[in-house]
Amino acid sequence: MDDVTSRRAEGEAPNLGRICSDVDNYYTARVARHGATPLGVDWTCQATQALRFVQLLKLCNFSEALSLNDVGCGYGALVPFLAARHPGCDVDYLGIDLSRAMIGRARRRFAGPRCRFAVGAKSPRVADYSVASGVMNVNVGYSRRAWEMFIESMLRQMHETSRRGFAVNFMVASPEQGADDEPDLMRLYKSMPEPWMRFCRAELKCSVELISNYGMKEFTLLVRQDAGAASNTLAH
Repeated sequence: MDDVTSRRAEGEAPNLGRICSDVDNYYTARVARHGATPLGVDWTCQATQALRFVQLLKLCNFSEALSLNDVGCGYGALVPFLAARHPGCDVDYLGIDLSRAMIGRARRRFAGPRCRFAVGAKSPRVADYSVASGVMNVNVGYSRRAWEMFIESMLRQMHETSRRGFAVNFMVASPEQGADDEPDLMRLYKSMPEPWMRFCRAELKCSVELISNYGMKEFTLLVRQDAGAASNTLAH
């Protein structure tokens, strides 16, 4: 057992910077192997990738101009989807990803004053909405407790950088699955919706809409700022 695996197995309090580095390394390797394709960001095909985008974007009001943060944007697959699905809407898009390799590919594919990309774990700006497709689902070898602390930090950051709300998706656990706390390298993180709905309501003071039963073993949360929380976020 190497030092990294040993630290994870012992249940050491997670170093979020180290987790981000491991996530970066994982997705950099994926895009190097599979290129700017759904497999490059760990999705099986373009059709299911698009179906996830449909659920996430139910958060947004496309009847007016809006700004959108795409957290874990990968190679920018959401950009052409937005253009095809909502051609009449003025979207100020910012894609954020930990992987420089992903961002490099995104910048080569798409460019413009309303379509930008940044390397990092957190958006450098506050936007109307934020979405994250799949970034919570691949646990790169940490205990369940450590990975959930990482998820909590990501949700807090999305809350802080979203005026109106944010949307995320998770793989769903079957009711009989236990919350095993043992580390398992490259394990898919799965959860029931209720714990994360409670977190967003109790900790972030937001309203939460659950979307499920759209043909895949996952669920999407649409998290909307309450009036008081929105006022505080606008002050950023």
